[in-house]
Amino acid sequence: MKKIIFTNNAPAPIGPYNQAVLKENTLYTSGQIAINPTSGELVTATIEAETEQVMQNMKAVLEAAGMTFENVVKTTIFIMDMNDFGKINTVYGSYFNEKTAPARETVQVACLPKNVNVEISMIAML
Repeated sequence: MKKIIFTNNAPAPIGPYNQAVLKENTLYTSGQIAINPTSGELVTATIEAETEQVMQNMKAVLEAAGMTFENVVKTTIFIMDMNDFGKINTVYGSYFNEKTAPARETVQVACLPKNVNVEISMIAML
C-alpha cells in the first residue's frame, strides 16, 4: 500500500497529483516550485529567493513524511536558464552535507509551471 503525504506547510496540489507518496521506505515527491504556502504567491524576486522557497517547500514535505534532507537519495532540478545554475546550486547545497549529498541531475527546460525559473523533486528513503 502507498501512503499519501500532505502538509499545509507546502503548496497544495493543483491537479491530480499529491505532494508526495510513501511506498514502503521510499518517498517520492512531486516537484516543488516557489509558491509561498501561506500567501499562495510566487516568490521570484531573485533566483536565490526562488530556490530558497522551493527548498523550504521541499523541507515541509520531507518533514510531513518524518524525514529530513539527510534521507534524500536523489534529486532532479529543472531550470529555465543554465546560467542560473551556480546561484541555484549555492542555495540548494546549503541544505545538504556535501559528503552525504544525494545523486542529482540538473536539466534546462523550455518552460515550467507558472513560468517559474526552478522546480525540484526528490526521492528519499527511511
